[in-house]
This record gives sequence, C-alpha cells and structure tokens, in this order.
Amino acid sequence: MTSLMKHISSPLINNNPITLQILGICSALAVTTSLTTAVTMSLALTVVLCLSSAVISLIRRHIPSVIRLIVQITIIASLVIVIDEILQAYAFEISRQLSIFVGLIVTNCLVLGRAEAFAMRNPVLPSILDGLGNGLGYSLILIIVGSVRELLGKGTLLNYTVFTPVADGGWFEPLGLMQLAPSAFFILGLLVWLVRSIWTQQVDVPKFGLKAQRSRS
Repeated sequence: MTSLMKHISSPLINNNPITLQILGICSALAVTTSLTTAVTMSLALTVVLCLSSAVISLIRRHIPSVIRLIVQITIIASLVIVIDEILQAYAFEISRQLSIFVGLIVTNCLVLGRAEAFAMRNPVLPSILDGLGNGLGYSLILIIVGSVRELLGKGTLLNYTVFTPVADGGWFEPLGLMQLAPSAFFILGLLVWLVRSIWTQQVDVPKFGLKAQRSRS
C-alpha cells in the first residue's frame, strides 16, 4: 500500500511534472488567466491521464512495439475528444475560454510521457495511481499560478470579488500585466526557484561542475 501511495505523493513535490520535469509548460502559461480555467484544464488533463494510463496498461501486452506510439496517441485523442465534447455541452463558456488547449492535451508531453514511460511497463492499478499523482502535481501548479494571476489581475477568485477595485469604490488597482502570458512565465519561474530552494536535492548540478569536483577528489 505504501509503495502504491508513492505514485500519488511523489509527483506533488519531489517529482512534480512541471517544476522538476518541466513538462506541460505551454498550458501552464496559456490557461491560467483565471482560477476557473486552470481548475477545468487540470480536471480534464487528470481524467485523460488516469483513463489513458488504465487503457494502455490493460492492453500493453497486445500492442506491437512498432506502432505503440500510434496506439497511445489514438487512445489519448479519443479520450480528449470525449472530454472536449462534454465541456462544450455542459460548460460552453469555459470551453470557449480554453479554446484549443483542451484539444492539445493529445500532444501534451506529460500525458504521452507517462503512457510511454509507465503505463506501457506496469499493471493497471499502479498506472492509474501514477496518472492520478501526476495529474494532481500538474493541477497543483496550475491552481497556484491561476490563483495569483486572477487575484492580482482582477481582484477575484473563481469570479468572486476578493479585492474591490478602485473603479467600484475600493482600494485595489488591477494589474493588467497579470492577464498576459509573460506574467505566468515569471510566476512559474519564481515557483520553480522557491521549490528548488527548499528542496535543494532538485537543483541541477552542471556537468562541468560535477567533472571538476570528481577531478579534485
């Protein structure tokens, strides 16, 4: 049970797909203008991760090696189409805000990476938990970035007013920069710096520095 739970807990901080592996960056920059879109994208990707990992793991022994990537992409694309149709049917406004980014889950490095690196080599239950853990790790970063951008850019969270803007008689002046993509880049960079400052084992050691240390020893 402990080993299974590590599949969920490890991607949250120690092996986070965004802050450590630097995967899924495009959506982290594009869909985090508000907490609502960040949460929706997080749920969509997590569901696709779990279901695709389960299906691929279930049939992994029957997939010819030469066409495994085609099969993986087909399964992922089918799930993404279903998720996209559900969003358009029941949350059309959010679907419109997310634009093409739900469809681009098909080519998300995180989804393809977990399918190839884990689901193709492990049983169904660990694969589902691995997908869930990576989805939660991805969601954690998107929710943090989305919360900061919406709060500082609009003074709201989930479209509920937190800071009353000056235009409505309050004190808060929204920062328009927070609604632009570069702000997400800088917030994400600061987040990576913060995580690696606390968990120093995640800091990348330059190859030339490592060689120099070995030569000195």
